[in-house]
Amino acid sequence: MKRKLEFCTQTAVIALLLGGNGAAFAAQSEGIETVVVTATKRATNLQTTPIAVTALDTMTLTEHNVQTVQDIAHLVPSLQATTQGDHGVITLTLRGVGNDLAKTEYADPEVAMYIDGVYSPRAEGAAALLYDLSSIEVLRGPQGTLWGRNSTAGAVNIITAKPTLDEQYGTLEIGGGNYAALRARGAVNLPIDDTFALRVAFAHEQHDGYVDFQNPNPQIPPIPDQLTAYEASGGTAATFKPINTGLFVQKGPKYNAQDQSAVRVTGLWQPTNTFTWNLGFEYFADRGTPDANLMQDPRPGQKFWSTLADTAPYLHRDAWSVRSRMDLALNDYLNLAYVAGFSDFRGASDFDQDGGTHVPTSFATGATYQDDRTNSSHYVNTSHELDLQSSGSHEIDWIAGLYYGYEDNSIRFDIPIFNGTPEGTVGWQGSFIQPKETVDTKAAFAQATWNIADNFRITGGLRFTDDNRTNQGGTNNAWAYNPTCPQVPLDPGSDPRDPNFVGTNGQPCFTTYQHNDADHSWSKLTYLGRAEFNLDPSNMIYASISSGYKSGGLQDGGALYDPETLTNYEVGIKSTLFDGRATFNNAFFYDDFKGYQLAAPITFPGGNRGLGFWNVGGTTTIYGLESELFALLTDDDQLQLQLSLLHTELGNAANIGSNDYGNLPSPCPDPSLGACKTLTGFALPHAPSVAITAQFQHTFHLGNGASLIPRATVHWEDSSWLSVFHDGAGDKQDSYTRTDLGLRYEPDSKLHWYADAYVQNIEDGKIKTNAGATGDNIYTSQYLPPRTFGVNLGVRF
Repeated sequence: MKRKLEFCTQTAVIALLLGGNGAAFAAQSEGIETVVVTATKRATNLQTTPIAVTALDTMTLTEHNVQTVQDIAHLVPSLQATTQGDHGVITLTLRGVGNDLAKTEYADPEVAMYIDGVYSPRAEGAAALLYDLSSIEVLRGPQGTLWGRNSTAGAVNIITAKPTLDEQYGTLEIGGGNYAALRARGAVNLPIDDTFALRVAFAHEQHDGYVDFQNPNPQIPPIPDQLTAYEASGGTAATFKPINTGLFVQKGPKYNAQDQSAVRVTGLWQPTNTFTWNLGFEYFADRGTPDANLMQDPRPGQKFWSTLADTAPYLHRDAWSVRSRMDLALNDYLNLAYVAGFSDFRGASDFDQDGGTHVPTSFATGATYQDDRTNSSHYVNTSHELDLQSSGSHEIDWIAGLYYGYEDNSIRFDIPIFNGTPEGTVGWQGSFIQPKETVDTKAAFAQATWNIADNFRITGGLRFTDDNRTNQGGTNNAWAYNPTCPQVPLDPGSDPRDPNFVGTNGQPCFTTYQHNDADHSWSKLTYLGRAEFNLDPSNMIYASISSGYKSGGLQDGGALYDPETLTNYEVGIKSTLFDGRATFNNAFFYDDFKGYQLAAPITFPGGNRGLGFWNVGGTTTIYGLESELFALLTDDDQLQLQLSLLHTELGNAANIGSNDYGNLPSPCPDPSLGACKTLTGFALPHAPSVAITAQFQHTFHLGNGASLIPRATVHWEDSSWLSVFHDGAGDKQDSYTRTDLGLRYEPDSKLHWYADAYVQNIEDGKIKTNAGATGDNIYTSQYLPPRTFGVNLGVRF
């Protein structure tokens, strides 16, 4: 089993790892298998591809129990994945560039995600199951020329396994683990005739929630104390009522549970040697629960993985996707490709935003009830791309293309906030209703490589992008504080805009405080210039300058925010060492980032809420080094090392506001904001200055063709901020070490089955992915999973 493992550091490290005996190392027999990537929209050898790219093959994904994009973060230099519980999504950061607020239709990511070359624009796509894949390629640095919009920091291309005409076969894997984990996944390849084949794949992953529900009864004050607290707040004995402990969740699905299923049917039609059509349909269903906001420091007597929940977790999603690729060889020199995709996503969720940080002292005092509720979301995406490119190798190799993408999105998101309990008084209630938000994107691009000599090439590329965004009929609506309206959380079935939604005095219960209608377009020309030189057959060096672009957008009230651009200067070297038994790839990059779109929830004077966007002034500076090393130390020993060094520094960001953090100064110089902070020069979030991953495995041969393969992966990273606000110790993830262990048994290869046992996060570390604070500085976070373990059994037939 020879396969790719990647990494880097410095040449001296290689000699150290090899015990200084390069000659002995070189004498080993068989080298590393060639890794083929499609980062340049051609099939090329990883070691000759002048881009910082990590490719994760099927075996790597299987051994690391990869289920979503979040699971590959520690396998790729400079990649971080952040959970966003109130919408149950995953957002990505690459080389320090990302957007935690890119979790709804309002904002776009800086890391583009593609599935078989089809762009997946919304963050919900990153939470979908990964299964039956050929590979995952993570391209670091701006990829706008070839890959398009919103790839400011890079792109993740997920490549599914395709049908083949040559063989009928299938795979099946079942497994289980702690937290009642169950998994089943499989695929079958069915050649129908000489020109047509089908591949059917499925996956199901589930486990119980990691977060227990706290019992409210020992924590709730006695009724006399409740009455005292209520009267102290201005209430009277006549209006007092005891706290209803039945309002707290005690049973049912827990937070941080998984229940996801997917099926994919892909067809291959190849009627001639010059035409190929892959057409796939996929359905994904998510019936799990969001990740909870957990108190970083639990109350005395309470477990860390527990919450005093007054909102039951709920997540209900369905996504349908169609992806198509046609390839036609027009002649020996020209190839034409048409890639099209369509996706339809519908979802709803319910989330306990307050995190149970306070125990109510009466039914209307001492705590806050906040339910973040997506009543409905519906995202539709269509894309088309036509590529014409030269085939084979010529003095000039080129590609040109046209792209069109369209999104039609709608959402209703409610936030009822009550004092004490849901039976208390209204603190604030908001309903954000966006019935139609569209994105219309057109682009034309071209890129050419001039092969000046066998060992020297230069590449140039341009892409022109035109983006249009609209919001039609969007409104933000809030509680009118009409005392004659019933003080109950807004019902999902009611419409706060309804003129008949009034109190007994005939006045409205809700008012529309913002109309979000807007229509605006942006355009940009992005570019790539690159030179690459083969120092010798084993070492290639490249230098490039490239630009990335993300369009501006629409925010609350119909206001606009401007586009952002990133210019990347990069020098890299890719080396194949010791007669092909080691690869050593390095990339140094320096980024000028202008117009960085910073977003945060804000509270306006008067209590109404919204999402604020700012374009950071001046230049946000980012630079770093990424190294990847993979070595076959012996025929039975494989070592992979990865290193990421990163420095980030925010540009001019004065008086940025938010209501999610407890230490922001108030009042703010901007009278439209409740609290704000100047962030100029701050480090970007999710950007540890140092991150190191080491992976090692050894194959023991047991006789009769059987083998036992233990493996270990250790990841260490320096401390990093969880938000751009640097809001104290609670807003930081301290440096940590995470270790994953595995043990794979493979009997005689004729039997075609295996058993794989694993333990992940063996330290049981509490690794934060985000943070927020109450007004009295009680911090909550969402976390990566605790220690998990299990066994998987697989068979190929």
